[in-house]
Amino acid sequence: MSDIIIFGGHGKVALLATRILSERGHHVTSVIRNPDQADEIRSHGGDPKVADIQELTLSGFEDLVRGQDAVVWSAGAGGGSVDRTWAIDRDAAVLSVQAAKRAGVERYVMVSWAGSVLDHGVPQDNDFFAYAQSKMIADAVVRDSGLEWTIVAPSTLTDDEPTGRIDWDGESSKVSRGDVAQVVADVLDNGGTAGSTYRFNSGATAIAEFLHADQA
Repeated sequence: MSDIIIFGGHGKVALLATRILSERGHHVTSVIRNPDQADEIRSHGGDPKVADIQELTLSGFEDLVRGQDAVVWSAGAGGGSVDRTWAIDRDAAVLSVQAAKRAGVERYVMVSWAGSVLDHGVPQDNDFFAYAQSKMIADAVVRDSGLEWTIVAPSTLTDDEPTGRIDWDGESSKVSRGDVAQVVADVLDNGGTAGSTYRFNSGATAIAEFLHADQA
């Protein structure tokens, strides 16, 4: 049993991952901004913790993660406000990595995006630039952190039924949130995935098999 804290706990991927992890016997603390979401967190097996990650300081993040075995970043602004995107997808994500390092929490899983590369190609005058740039920066910080990190980088998310099979072969540009949640849970249970970035779509390869392949 591990103690795992998930930021962005009310997101669909986070809720599904919370259920999987709690059913495996892990204790999951789910960080949410809205206390009205607490009952839904509990219904998925998580322990709700109310905090506004957009307002948290580095020491505030450190207080939250201290004593945990693993940190999962699954938070995001969800589009709309560019300023909020910078604040959450870049700044708060980076603070959570710094906090994990300061608090001695070695295991860190970043839920990112398949396009989070240096040359992501999104024009700077496009509103999506803030998201693409933020994900690229946060992922770079994670890789440079010295933590036992894993980056889970799916393509476009859907609410389709999970298949338990994924790939990175260019045949698809989407993947179900249920499959992403399965990947998050499986990398947490497999220390051999530390130091890897997994970019994926829906596909034909079983998740366990995909996670054993070398990724970049």
